[in-house]
Amino acid sequence: MRHLSAYALVMASFLGLSSVAVACMWDYDTIRMERTRFPGTLELITGKFLRHSPEFYHWRIANRLKRLETDPTNVALLDDLAVAYDKTGQHEKAIATAIATEKLQPGRYETAANLGTFFFHAGKLEDGLPHIDRALKINPNAHFGREKYQRLLVEYVIERRNGGPLKLPLAKVKDVEQLDLSRSDAFGSFLMRKNPRLSLTSDEVAEAIKGVTGMMKFGKHDSPVLLEVLGTLLPQIAQPKTDAKLLAARAFLKASYAVPEGPARVAYRDMAANALYMQTPRDAMVQISLEQVEGDFRKELTEAEAWYAALHERELSWIRDGKDPEAEFDKLYETEPEVSGMDAIDLPELWKTKVRGTIAAVVAIAILILGVVLLVKLIRRIF
Repeated sequence: MRHLSAYALVMASFLGLSSVAVACMWDYDTIRMERTRFPGTLELITGKFLRHSPEFYHWRIANRLKRLETDPTNVALLDDLAVAYDKTGQHEKAIATAIATEKLQPGRYETAANLGTFFFHAGKLEDGLPHIDRALKINPNAHFGREKYQRLLVEYVIERRNGGPLKLPLAKVKDVEQLDLSRSDAFGSFLMRKNPRLSLTSDEVAEAIKGVTGMMKFGKHDSPVLLEVLGTLLPQIAQPKTDAKLLAARAFLKASYAVPEGPARVAYRDMAANALYMQTPRDAMVQISLEQVEGDFRKELTEAEAWYAALHERELSWIRDGKDPEAEFDKLYETEPEVSGMDAIDLPELWKTKVRGTIAAVVAIAILILGVVLLVKLIRRIF
């Protein structure tokens, strides 16, 4: 019996090492491949996409108010005015303008969707839900289903807030396993609880991502809430060939930049590091570090900021020169821009890490073999 126990101990040690080896299977991907699966996502994370400056929206407010003096029932002009108020942080004026539009022409999808969004931006989450419900009833599939996920996201935020102030991050992701949407309190798990039949296949996750990125594009692209939700949807541990760990890490990093220094920033950086689990470049079977990804991301952000600064200056110059910035914008910007995109690959450093890891593994195996030999000798002496 003692012999069998000792033998079991030897086998357990060997199997323990084997399980570690099996766990070290690596997933290869590049930012280019991820961007093919989720086009435009890097641009939204960095802010390099077609959008207007605050000065443009102030110009639009003045322009639409003047035009409404002679055409007060023009609902298209009222829509423009309301959105411009919202974009400049004047949420109550945006709400009042949309309510006036609803009275002029009841039952419009645009008014209902705008009202819901304006209430959300004003922090009145519960007040916005009925308007989003009206919008969904009128047109369930508008904007690629954005309203559907907007409503679900607001419900999720209300649940996580639990009657108190909003605390970030919303999801408490402590380790890489919790990035699996079925095992955490992230947005994906909320979706599964709302619909028990939902399996969160790659197609379903892609639809949710499309909804969230739509909110980023037409709302606040640098919102830490949206960036966090996007980050938790992208790195599907169970589907390594259809996920986007490098994009997820960037989303979490951008969220960390958008919050004050403190626990939330630390948590988002931890989530970014977790998202990179099992991520390796081709021909260098070692973990890509957060520092490497962040180095590339900083360059991408710098590129995006320079691009937007040029756009901003053009809009300012058009307004100063008395030109129509809407017409000038449409002439100059016909297509969406792209971020250059980089792969975090420092091969010399990666190979150093790989060599160090290989040496450590060889040493561990040698120690295990020596232990087995000594244990066998001990067993023979006993028996």
